[in-house]
Amino acid sequence: MRGTWIALIGAALALAGTGLASAADWSRSQPVAVVTVEYRFQPNRLDFRQGVAYRLHLENRGRELHEFTAPNFFRAVELGNPEVLNPERSEIVLHPGEQKDLYFVPLHPGRYRLTCSDHDWAGMTGEITVE
Repeated sequence: MRGTWIALIGAALALAGTGLASAADWSRSQPVAVVTVEYRFQPNRLDFRQGVAYRLHLENRGRELHEFTAPNFFRAVELGNPEVLNPERSEIVLHPGEQKDLYFVPLHPGRYRLTCSDHDWAGMTGEITVE
C-alpha cells in the first residue's frame, strides 16, 4: 500500500511540471513588446520569471525580413501557440510591417542567446534571461 502511494505521489509531481500553458489564463498574461528594425531589437535584453504566463508581442518596423531566433529559449518554455514559430521551433519570422504574438510560460531558468539569423553579423543580437 505504501509503495502505491509513493508511486501516485511521484506521478502527480511529474505531471505538475507540465501543462502550464494549457492551464494558463492568457487574458492575464504579462505583455512584453519587442520591435525589430534594421539592425537591432528594441529592447535587446528580455527578463522573464519562471512559471509566469507571458504574451510576447513582436513587430517588424523595418524594411527587411527579420527573425527572432532563440532555439534554446523556445525549448525551455511551454508554448501556448507553437504555430507562430517556424517548423523547427527555432525562430519567429517577421516580414516588414508584420506583427505576431507568442504566448508562453518559462519552465527553466537560464540565459538564452537571441539573434536575427539573417542579421546577427550586423549586431542584431540580444539576451533573454529567465529567473
